[in-house]
Amino acid sequence: MDAAALDPAVVEEQVDGRHWRVVDRMLHARFATDSFSTGTRLVAAVDQAAEAAGHHPGIDLRARAVHVRLASREVGGLSERDVALANEITRLADDLGLEPDQAVPQCITIGIDAIDATRVRPFWKAVLGYEDDPDDDTDLVDPARSGPTVWFQQMDEPRPQRNRIHLDVYVPIDHAEQRVAAALEAGGTLVTDRYAPSWWVLADAEGNEACVCTSQVAE
Repeated sequence: MDAAALDPAVVEEQVDGRHWRVVDRMLHARFATDSFSTGTRLVAAVDQAAEAAGHHPGIDLRARAVHVRLASREVGGLSERDVALANEITRLADDLGLEPDQAVPQCITIGIDAIDATRVRPFWKAVLGYEDDPDDDTDLVDPARSGPTVWFQQMDEPRPQRNRIHLDVYVPIDHAEQRVAAALEAGGTLVTDRYAPSWWVLADAEGNEACVCTSQVAE
């Protein structure tokens, strides 16, 4: 099967929107379960489908939900393999009578602005107990893959007047404006929407920044 990277908008058209959303170059689905036992049944069925496809998702099994993540590392995004497995997982969930969980999928990363990332990166790697990201040598990741990714943004000159650590909050594209509006209503300010709908830069009442981001490519 072709492993070329697909446009996120194309992927969302090819999967079941009841379950699957593209967030930060990954397909996410959350299935509500009435018990831990039901969740394990879904995980077992997904395991068989994944083995047959030779393509393995990330799975988070909780007492009342199963969260599934799909991506193709070899293309740095999503491919036809992810679409095919997502549709098979939807079929398996329907067979078990599972409904989509209503929580909006999101991914959070921590951005650190740096003049020389090679100097500051070892500190953050050590203090967090993180390791190098095997897919991106500029990032650090939690060895347990439960904490947020840390990435380093190149600065051309110092910016002492601004906070240099910020959060990137990745949400489905149709939830982005709602999330931005909620943050503004909660006392935030809009720093810039120049790059929307790829990302909006917001700040709290004291100027600490966060970005609401989507899978839309910036133009």
